[in-house]
Amino acid sequence: MYFENTGLENTLADITLLDDLMREHGLIRATGWDYERVTWDRRIDVREGTFYLRVFGFTKDGDIGANDAIITLLKPALGKHYFPHGVEYGEGEAFPAHLVKSCQEILKSLEKQIKLFEIHA
Repeated sequence: MYFENTGLENTLADITLLDDLMREHGLIRATGWDYERVTWDRRIDVREGTFYLRVFGFTKDGDIGANDAIITLLKPALGKHYFPHGVEYGEGEAFPAHLVKSCQEILKSLEKQIKLFEIHA
């Protein structure tokens, strides 16, 4: 499921700042990047299964691998993990209400912090 109107969409910020702020909220970049796209993940294990809160971003002219990029954030998503196939975000997935609420709170807190350092184009 994709989270709408989080305030994160189309926000511009420096990659190193985003790494720090995401980490404070339990989201890590790990290997979720290439030179133009990046993903921060937070694994959440609950009784109903394993889920991932994901924040996506991309850069138009930077180099993510060199930590030299201004990132444009996209819609965050919540997906359910299925071993060995991966994460599914589809409409047919069931997401526990308590988990959705918790993710919304994380995203709201993250949005408040990122807005303090947002780059205006």
